[in-house]
Amino acid sequence: MFRATGWLRPPTTAYAHCDVPCGIYDPHAAELAARTVARMVELIGQIPAGTTDLADRNKLIRCVAVKEQHAEIVKHEIAVIWADYFKPEHVERYPDLHDRTWKILKLAGKNKQNIDAAAAAELEAAVKEYADIFWSTKK
Repeated sequence: MFRATGWLRPPTTAYAHCDVPCGIYDPHAAELAARTVARMVELIGQIPAGTTDLADRNKLIRCVAVKEQHAEIVKHEIAVIWADYFKPEHVERYPDLHDRTWKILKLAGKNKQNIDAAAAAELEAAVKEYADIFWSTKK
């Protein structure tokens, strides 16, 4: 009976990085997302303050939404690499790895909450350093 009625249920969508030891990790998505955050902050800064023009207001809303989405992507990608890729031997080699991860996650949150060019640049630099550490462990 289960098989006969199984097609009546809506499909279930699963969201996850594979938790098998595939070894396919890459910080590029986090780097691209951090760059996008910085670019959106830059574009927001070009919109005249206090504008009532609908096109400018629409651009502001879209830029803020994209900025926040990409800050969340940074958080997700960094958390996956930290939790699933890095091992104790990496932490021995880079003893500040946990702290770096925590700081990136906090910076991404700050960038979701604010429109701050300095915070966006700091996020971009921190993610780049994290990516450099990641690639050094692959050698």
